[in-house]
Amino acid sequence: MPLFRRRPKLPPADRPPLERDERVLAWAAAGDGGPAPATRHGAEGGGVVVATNLGLWLPGRARRIGWHDVVKAVWSGRELMVTAGERVAERADYLVVVELPAERYLLLAPGDLPHQVRTRVTRSVAYTEHHALPGGSGRVVGRRVPGRDGLTWMVHFDPGTPADDPDVLAETDRLVAAARTATTPTNL
Repeated sequence: MPLFRRRPKLPPADRPPLERDERVLAWAAAGDGGPAPATRHGAEGGGVVVATNLGLWLPGRARRIGWHDVVKAVWSGRELMVTAGERVAERADYLVVVELPAERYLLLAPGDLPHQVRTRVTRSVAYTEHHALPGGSGRVVGRRVPGRDGLTWMVHFDPGTPADDPDVLAETDRLVAAARTATTPTNL
C-alpha cells in the first residue's frame, strides 16, 4: 500500500476561471445530502468546492471569495459551512462588514480541503478584538489580503448595534486607530 496517495486532478470542466498567479490547493465534490434547508448547497448533486492560494470558489458562484472575506468556516466532518462577509460601508481607515447567511456544502471526499480552508482563513487574521460600543458591540479585525502590503481593517457590528450612530462611529474610529497603532512595527 503506498504511503502517499495522489489526489485526482481537478477535472477541466470544474476548474474555475483562475487568475494568472492563482493555483489550486485542494478541491472536493459537493454531493447529495438529501433534504436540505435553503442555505445548504450541493444537495442537487453538483459542483465542486475549490481552495486556491487566493480564496475559495463555491459551486454556483462566478467569483471567488477571498480568504480575507471568509468570516467563518466550520467543518463538521461531513459538511463545510462557510460564512462570507459583505462590505456595506467604507470609512476612512476601515470597512464595515456584515455576515451573509452561512452556506453548507456536503463534501463527498473532502481530502485536504477542510485543512486548507482552516489554515488559509486563520492565516488571514492578524488581529481580532471584540469591543463594547455605545448601544451595542462589535469586532475590529485586521486581515492580510494576498497581493497587498499591510493589513485591511474591518469592523463587524453585532446585531442590534446602531451602525450609523455618530457616537458608535466615533468610538469605532478610535478603536481601529488604536489597533492600527498596536500592530504597526516600530522603527528603531
